[in-house]
Amino acid sequence: MEATRRHVVVVGAGIAGLAAAWHLRHEAPGLRVTVLEGAPRIGGKLRVSQVAGVPVDEGAEAMLARRPEGKELARAAGAADELVHPAPVGASVYSRGALRPMPKGQVMGVPTDLTELVRSGVLSPAGLARVPFDQILPATLITSDVSVAAYIRARMGGEVLDRLVEPLLGGVYAGRAEMLSLDATMPAVATAARTERSLLQAARAIAEKAPKDAGPVFTTLKGGMGSLPERVAAASGAEVRTGVMVRELSRTPGGWRLVTGPTRDPETIEADAVILAVPAPAAARLLSGEVPKAAAELSRVEYASMAIITLAYPRTAFPEQPSGSGYLVPPVEGRAVKAVTYSGVKWPHLAEADPGVLVLRCSIGRLGEEAVLQRGDDELVALAMAEMAEVAGARGLPLDSRVTRWGGALPQYEVGHLDRVARVRAAVAVQPGLAVCGAAYDGVGIPACVASARSAATAVLSHLRDEGGGEWREDRRAAGAR
Repeated sequence: MEATRRHVVVVGAGIAGLAAAWHLRHEAPGLRVTVLEGAPRIGGKLRVSQVAGVPVDEGAEAMLARRPEGKELARAAGAADELVHPAPVGASVYSRGALRPMPKGQVMGVPTDLTELVRSGVLSPAGLARVPFDQILPATLITSDVSVAAYIRARMGGEVLDRLVEPLLGGVYAGRAEMLSLDATMPAVATAARTERSLLQAARAIAEKAPKDAGPVFTTLKGGMGSLPERVAAASGAEVRTGVMVRELSRTPGGWRLVTGPTRDPETIEADAVILAVPAPAAARLLSGEVPKAAAELSRVEYASMAIITLAYPRTAFPEQPSGSGYLVPPVEGRAVKAVTYSGVKWPHLAEADPGVLVLRCSIGRLGEEAVLQRGDDELVALAMAEMAEVAGARGLPLDSRVTRWGGALPQYEVGHLDRVARVRAAVAVQPGLAVCGAAYDGVGIPACVASARSAATAVLSHLRDEGGGEWREDRRAAGAR
């Protein structure tokens, strides 16, 4: 069979699926790639819409700038000139009833500088007194994966865990440190924990290894991260079909068969290879027939739901303009809002869009707190407004508001997650021309999803090249010559 007739189907048009399609077409321009998305739009958790006339992200508003995959994809999709960085302002923690600066010198909440920790005021005197014991306590032996809570509490006590590590992890996973994997969510700390007796010394070593001139931690696009999926889809040259739900996946003598559409009027699609870029529950359903071991593992991945309430206030509503990028709220504070981002302060381009408007985003919902998300949109807006009135001193009503609900949005990397992912990939690898990617595996951020998509595309192309006797490389050189 000629290379130009080979067909790969990517199931899922979130950023992972679209990145997989782009990598497939970039490496093999003659390849036919079809992306199937069950929702009426592409982009998954990346979406942008206007609030008070200002385009604001509804999902992730930024990506790590110090990890290259996301930026590389944005540049490849023609968005190099759109990349912008946040203002150099600090963040805070709402701790012990007040906003306090995030301590300088910390690694995912683990302090590296005790003087700065004291200066921040985040911990109580008793909590501060517990931290130095880390340097004299016997080593905490770790021979297998443990929860973040178990290790951090053993080394530095409950307050470092509750008031620094927990809110930072909650901002990423909307999860609980008691359940989250140390190896999967804090890999650098986990590695150091196996070689260093003191967590404080380990965190300092990690901080010292970090490049001093690495630049800003985050970046976004002027049009919002939600503008990236359409750019990637267009750049890939793949056929993207929305509103097409894949119901079945099965092996055929020549590859794979996908069944889509309603049961009364099904459509069958044949493919030489398939990449599943969907959340774990959907992947488990599709793999249940052909790869039951992988399906069983994926069915055990928990997901957390959350909501983002975006408010646009006149800047005159604040007696004092917020000076930082926002703040995190530890669960021990017992507040509904878990994080606030002053988007109009953090991102200068949003302030430039309308200097008289301050846009901010309030995040609500953690694993186990689904009850608050059962409230209506008006009630969630009221919760966010009350938070802003109490903490930031906002007066009056916002000019506009928006509630975005992300049900089952964030996979939980529980203890043993890395081993689970390894078992899934081992089971899938046995099936020729099949791969998986997305947030359920190697990281929930955009660069991590793009990296997993590239790995999946590479695996599929390797299979097709092995079957095609090297014709893929010839195909790419020919395309380049043209």
